[in-house]
Amino acid sequence: MSTPHDKNDLAGPGLSHLVLNVRDLDASHAFYTEVLGFVQCGELDPPNRVGRMRFYRGNTNHHHHIALVQTRDPAEPASRWSMIRTTVGINHIALDYGSREAFLARVRHVVEIGVEIMQRGDHGMTHSAYVQDPDGNGIEMLYDVPAEAWEGDVNAALNFWEGLPLTGDGVLEDSTDYTRF
Repeated sequence: MSTPHDKNDLAGPGLSHLVLNVRDLDASHAFYTEVLGFVQCGELDPPNRVGRMRFYRGNTNHHHHIALVQTRDPAEPASRWSMIRTTVGINHIALDYGSREAFLARVRHVVEIGVEIMQRGDHGMTHSAYVQDPDGNGIEMLYDVPAEAWEGDVNAALNFWEGLPLTGDGVLEDSTDYTRF
């Protein structure tokens, strides 16, 4: 069986960031900053489609390495993967394909083999496509836009979202006219 790693035109990913669903955002904030040494670099402004969410950096100037999301009311079940979850644990894993070209090759591959793209969008600091694995875990495939687009105001970039087409020819379109923050 051929895998994407057997194809010369498809680059393998690197880990970009991890998003965790947490029961108590403030307690988790204290743990990740005071215990582990992360620095908060952004927070989603209300109202938004996700809820309370904070972003953190490690020891580099990357837009973020980890994000924490306050879980929503468990009485509101989600029928399939969603950025808004009721359980604690991994929200999604973000895989960085390193370049716009490698990212678009991966999206093309995903479309060609019939995997559903759950969300597609411009995140301000990344361009992303979300899929789910066989167990329903969220996977964000992305590439970072040039840092000069987001480094002026990383919080504004983290709050930015422009949805892009999920199907048809539009799913493979990707503008390099990056929003500046």
